[in-house]
Amino acid sequence: MSSVVLVGTQWGDEGKGRFVDFLASKANAVVRFQGGDNAGHTVEIDDKQFKLHLVPSGIFSCKTNIIGSGVVVNPVALVEELNMLKKEGVDYSSLRIASRAQVIMPWHMIFDTLKEEALGRSDIGTTRKGIGPAYMDRADRVGIRICDLIDFTIFEQKARELAKQKNEILTKLYNAPPVNIEEILVEYKKCADIIRPYITDTVALLHKIMENGENVLFEGAQGTLLDLTIGTYPYVTSSNPISGGVCIGAGIGPTAIDNVLGIVKAYTTRVGKGPFVTELLGAKGEEIREKGHEYGATTGRPRRCGWLDTVILNYSAKINGLTHLAISRMDTLGGVGDVKICTGYKQPDGTVTDVFPARWELLSDYEPVYETLPGWTDDISHIRDYDELPENAKAYLKRIEKLTGVPIVMIGVGANRVETIVIETIY
Repeated sequence: MSSVVLVGTQWGDEGKGRFVDFLASKANAVVRFQGGDNAGHTVEIDDKQFKLHLVPSGIFSCKTNIIGSGVVVNPVALVEELNMLKKEGVDYSSLRIASRAQVIMPWHMIFDTLKEEALGRSDIGTTRKGIGPAYMDRADRVGIRICDLIDFTIFEQKARELAKQKNEILTKLYNAPPVNIEEILVEYKKCADIIRPYITDTVALLHKIMENGENVLFEGAQGTLLDLTIGTYPYVTSSNPISGGVCIGAGIGPTAIDNVLGIVKAYTTRVGKGPFVTELLGAKGEEIREKGHEYGATTGRPRRCGWLDTVILNYSAKINGLTHLAISRMDTLGGVGDVKICTGYKQPDGTVTDVFPARWELLSDYEPVYETLPGWTDDISHIRDYDELPENAKAYLKRIEKLTGVPIVMIGVGANRVETIVIETIY
């Protein structure tokens, strides 16, 4: 048995979905362990593109796909996603949904939006999918779980009581209209009936799979710097997308993890607000955005683009215990001229640090310290053998390995699953 945790090493959007899809054929189970439908994992197969938000990216080839206990599930969004897969002829009978996962209710999305609007220009930039408020209710021990949803008598009782409490806040604090609990009950009962066959005790299922010596791939959403605890707080998500989050979100012990694969975009992107030391605000940033089609899979918002930052990568390597790296979007950098790698931050007093600070405000006063490497003009999307890459592309990859101390085992040279160079297998 081999277990691999796949995590994003930057601010998300690193290309995790395409690598999960590629590796899923060698795994017996793929497990989403945190987040919700604020995730956007894009998978391209042949001439079709699938944008997944809750369903694990292994759904196209893996025999068991688990939405874990640490995920917050919007039943309406999940049913819509299942309908999309059904329309495309995708068999999702391998899906299993954790009975312990939390349910996103309509008021969570309403509160998410109202709070963002109240913050005005100081907003966090959430997806307004209700993720944060759902995790808040979980921490407050008033959340509704999937096991409640499928026992509709219990669900109705809890939902009615919570709706009263939430409507008090909506009407008196926000001067907003109350939710209609009768409409909610009708809609959620329909969803419960659809997803009921896929709900199970995924902790017991997962341990049985591992005890049978089968391969497991854990799929993280978002990225390390969006982690609630060690990310660029408060511009973070409401869960723990780092490798340690697997233990809580999937229900396994740390000794069950064999390898941690960090997904690294060949440059850096970020959606929404927050610090970004290597951000390119001019024409070069626009060029990379358009070449890489850098628009959010969930929101459609344009991503901010910048050069690769190894201060971030080394921070991620330590936190996640990275054993391997996979580089995505190498093809995007072809033809952009010289490429740069940030190796440190110049502080206002002139000293250089390679330590990522806790206070994000400090980053606005830091300047990137760059190494400049010659670029490559070749189209590399057709290449499947590392040795066939342009010498300058190989030099860029070797420099990343040198600066991080983590070996690169896979390279994405396009969005499609076949556009992958495998240097070393991890299954």
